[in-house]
Amino acid sequence: MTRLALTPVDFVNEFYPNFWWIPAGILAAALAIKLPSIIRLWKDPLLRAVGGLLLLACAVFVFVAPSTIARVNRLTGVPNFSGPWVYSLLTAFCASCLLLIITWRNGSSDRSGRTRRARLWVIGVYSCVIVAMWVLFALADVPVERLRDLDTYYANTPCMRELILLYLLAHTTAALITNWLIWNWIRTNGLDAWLRWGLKFLGTGYALQLVFDAVKLTAVTARWAGRNLDWLSTAVAPPIACLSAVLVAVGFILPHAGQYLHDRWRVRLAHHELRPLYLLMKTVNGGVPLVLRATPELRLIRRETFIRDALLPLTRFIDEERRGRSYDAAVALGFAPERAKALADAVAILDAVDARDRAREGNGGGDSDTTALLREIGAVSRALRHTDDIRAVRAEAAARAERARIAN
Repeated sequence: MTRLALTPVDFVNEFYPNFWWIPAGILAAALAIKLPSIIRLWKDPLLRAVGGLLLLACAVFVFVAPSTIARVNRLTGVPNFSGPWVYSLLTAFCASCLLLIITWRNGSSDRSGRTRRARLWVIGVYSCVIVAMWVLFALADVPVERLRDLDTYYANTPCMRELILLYLLAHTTAALITNWLIWNWIRTNGLDAWLRWGLKFLGTGYALQLVFDAVKLTAVTARWAGRNLDWLSTAVAPPIACLSAVLVAVGFILPHAGQYLHDRWRVRLAHHELRPLYLLMKTVNGGVPLVLRATPELRLIRRETFIRDALLPLTRFIDEERRGRSYDAAVALGFAPERAKALADAVAILDAVDARDRAREGNGGGDSDTTALLREIGAVSRALRHTDDIRAVRAEAAARAERARIAN
């Protein structure tokens, strides 16, 4: 009788051959996102470290796929050659994680003796681990090719047993130290919000690596005790490794991509907020040259420049006395001082446009202080969107002017 439902273990076993390409693709995408910055700023050691880490992480998941393992073994002619090769890549990845966190936290320009000793210590220790693994592999007798369960199948084999334990201990040590450094860093004050969230994703990803190590060690030690818990290594560990890789990739991308998207959104928002004042100034200046292609930053600069250029000749028509009355009227209506000033400036500009249309000559209201007005064009443009508020301010200012005339 055919089973209609798969258990979680069966599901992983069925999709195991293609399982590892998911994190490999995500990490490759992360590397592709960072690659332009890495190439452009190649001298930055921090960006080089991020690129190296993502490349190593991607290589680990490419070479751990069963199809790749079989191909490497066939090309080298050595059964299970992929074992120490993948373990070496994973160990190098562990070292790059530590080096990156040290560089990232202390600053890429840090030249202190303590930082330099820490880097040399990491490079030296993990290089020795990689050399030791290849020596142990050369001494081990591993004739039967294993594509999925090398760890547990050879858990009791002399030299291979030590090799497996060595790579797991190296990975666990790196994950512990990296976790400790990351979570201590998160608790420090003054971190950028994007950086803090990126570190949280990294911390969670590296915490999952500790879970991965615990699962693998449990399966291996079970073999030492004469029990069979291979399903922990072949069915439970892979999803944990994949989720960890995704979280680590997000953690490295988020601070940079988040800040980039935030800056782009801020530029586009500023460009959009200037639209009411821009359209008003087009009626004064008679339009602008058509530009087909430009970056958002350049479009914002052009819009700001156009508005200021149009405002400069218009300011001679601004009546400072009416501007002051509009400010007092806005405050009397309950608006905050900054909001009241923006509304008063908006009313003054609208009045100046009307005065210009009537006069067409330089007989405006006299000299006006344009410094603050030109600096606050964003607030003025936002105020122009609220026509009801502007009408209320104009009505209150007119009433105040009428009361002052009657009193005099």
